[in-house]
Amino acid sequence: MLLPILALLGSQVSVNLGAAVAKNLFGVIGVEAITAFRVGFSALLLLAIFRPWRFRLTGRDVVNLLVYGTVMGMMNLLIYRAFERIPIGIAVAIEVTGPLAVALLSSRRPRNIAACALAGFGLYLLLPIHSGDAGRVDPAGVAYAFGAAACWALYIVFGKRASSLRGGQAVAWGMLVASLFIVPLGAFHVDASVLTPAIVLVGLAIAVLSSALPYSLEIVALRGLPQGLFGMLSSAAPAISALAAMLVLGERLNAMQWIAIGCIVVASAGSATLARRK
Repeated sequence: MLLPILALLGSQVSVNLGAAVAKNLFGVIGVEAITAFRVGFSALLLLAIFRPWRFRLTGRDVVNLLVYGTVMGMMNLLIYRAFERIPIGIAVAIEVTGPLAVALLSSRRPRNIAACALAGFGLYLLLPIHSGDAGRVDPAGVAYAFGAAACWALYIVFGKRASSLRGGQAVAWGMLVASLFIVPLGAFHVDASVLTPAIVLVGLAIAVLSSALPYSLEIVALRGLPQGLFGMLSSAAPAISALAAMLVLGERLNAMQWIAIGCIVVASAGSATLARRK
């Protein structure tokens, strides 16, 4: 079981490294262009790997994939907009409330309600509503993170509907759909004069670190870990993101923000445990 655990850890490290690299480029070519690099290159890589056109799609599959790909693209764009304005650890902590809400709404047992209350308390500590901390977290960044959370919840719902497709068809087609509107949006906002070969290579690296490599490692982890354990380990993502941002970008959180992230991590882990038992 060590290899799947290491694969999952490697996936989270890769995602956070990709986020750190991307955030360093926001001021150079803009959030939209960085998102376009991530989604566009990821679509090309996933299409080349899975070759989904080999299998026929039904009309229902097409509808599900259109919604799935749209929310995937919006999720990427909104979370990058959040990263631009607030620390990565806080943005990820807010974003994971999306899948947490999906898990909790599937069951209204008392323990689920307790997990929801704990996550709500964590969010209360993070939100810019306290008199002494109102200027510490950008409200617009928080709003973008909540938007990404809503997209992640829809991503799970429609991803489940599209999961009947063979192999990696769903994620490949979904990323292609996302690229159809994210890439033109990025091209519209970017200044072509800054797109040097070095910047393009960094964009490719972001796509590999943030999407292609994590997806591959997560497949290894899912095959070797029970679903509940996978969920529990994944719930540590906000804490890992905060640590990575502190080490790579120098983003430091105060004690209240760390406590808030801890509450959300515990709530997510508890939700994963309850889902496994159910």
